[in-house]
Amino acid sequence: MFTPLHDRVLVRRIEGEEKTSGGLIIPDTAKEKPQEGEVVAIGAGARNEDGNRIEMDVKAGDRILFGKWSGSEIKLEGEDLLIMKESDILGVMA
Repeated sequence: MFTPLHDRVLVRRIEGEEKTSGGLIIPDTAKEKPQEGEVVAIGAGARNEDGNRIEMDVKAGDRILFGKWSGSEIKLEGEDLLIMKESDILGVMA
């Protein structure tokens, strides 16, 4: 298994709809990469100026939204994942 370092987060993209509301199928070439994902793993957190660890705001299993250009794409055990800083996460979905 992979454990991110510091304030980094490992994310699995959640794919969007395959069809439009009118029933048209969207081809893969026309789809934008989703900006929604599930947190797979988190690092231990960054350190502040005093050397104390700053607790992460997200946890494994959280469903998140992130910026369009956030993170670095990696392939891990045959799966396409993203690794990004916690600050690239826009919010956690309820």
